[in-house]
Amino acid sequence: MSTASTRATLAQIRRTIVGAQGFAGRFRRADETDVEAAIRRLSAVQLDSISTVDRAHRLTLSSRIGAFHPEDVPKLLGAGRIFEYWAHEASLLPIELWPHFRTVMDGSGHWGWHDRAFREHPELFEPVLERIRAEGPLGSRDFEGSGGGGDMWNWKPAKMVLEALWDSGRLVIAGRRSFQRLYDLTERVIPKHLLDAPTPPEDETLRTLALLAVRARGALTEAAIREHWRLKGGKARLHHHLVALVDEGQLSEVQVDDGGAPFYVDAAHALDGAAAPPVLVSPFDNIVWDRPLLERVFGFRHVIEVYKREHERAYGYYVLPLLVGDRFVGRADLKSDRAEGVLHVKRFTPEPHARGNLQDKLERAAHRLARTIGLERARLA
Repeated sequence: MSTASTRATLAQIRRTIVGAQGFAGRFRRADETDVEAAIRRLSAVQLDSISTVDRAHRLTLSSRIGAFHPEDVPKLLGAGRIFEYWAHEASLLPIELWPHFRTVMDGSGHWGWHDRAFREHPELFEPVLERIRAEGPLGSRDFEGSGGGGDMWNWKPAKMVLEALWDSGRLVIAGRRSFQRLYDLTERVIPKHLLDAPTPPEDETLRTLALLAVRARGALTEAAIREHWRLKGGKARLHHHLVALVDEGQLSEVQVDDGGAPFYVDAAHALDGAAAPPVLVSPFDNIVWDRPLLERVFGFRHVIEVYKREHERAYGYYVLPLLVGDRFVGRADLKSDRAEGVLHVKRFTPEPHARGNLQDKLERAAHRLARTIGLERARLA
């Protein structure tokens, strides 16, 4: 593809985005090497604690690579083959990106308010580190103390200190215990050649992140690239790097027939992509991260209602969008029953524009999802 600005239809952009996702067309099984490769391909995989169907990262990964063992991700974390840090949100990241996040870690961290722990509990830092040094990876429950008040952020002091040490890169997440983070010393987990590597200049980091986001997502606007990594600084910080990447022939700028902001695509790839099989997409999946982009390209308004009261929900508690081809055709409210071995489709709401036999597509997607997360079957309401 030419490095010069080119033109495309919104449909081409939509197919390019869907094709880049690599959604699996049939049931398959994967191992930890497949998991690691998928995280690298996606550039970041969001984590979330809700397990109504399955954990968010497992839904995102299994929709691409199939069924994999729950211990694969903890093993990869503990072996320093991937790491967890703040990207779009708390995310699983390819280990080679570690040096690019060091500037954030060496500053005030991703969350500046973690400085509160350094101010209020300086006496706890060395004891926390010493226990982990002596005992190995520990979770916050392994430390005494309790938070006061009803605010969700009013953690016990040890939890605040653990999070501050992780945020600053002195501890890393070495695994999970019932999804609770297990913290270990950074030097025991992250490969030495990455620890010893110099911190890349900001220009290199921003260009690296921009390229990874575009290649992972197929086609992104400048605003969507920033949203992918939650980059601060706005257009002034990123735009000239995108111009340089276009001039160097690594990205192409694409003007779209709807007159909106241009997209950036990998200059080496054709502007098109394979259609997706019927697939139920995690509400925290990469493809639905950017809601303005989703509405523009797919005409789909993504809504997460788990934090709403029941009477305020339009679609249900834990709702997965149903993607077919290059369109979102509906939303399924799902719940896993592990004891029964059943994925319950409690409710399905089709999109107004959807046509064809949606029931058949929903059944195919639901049964494949059930198998990939270790259930025997799906049951539709």
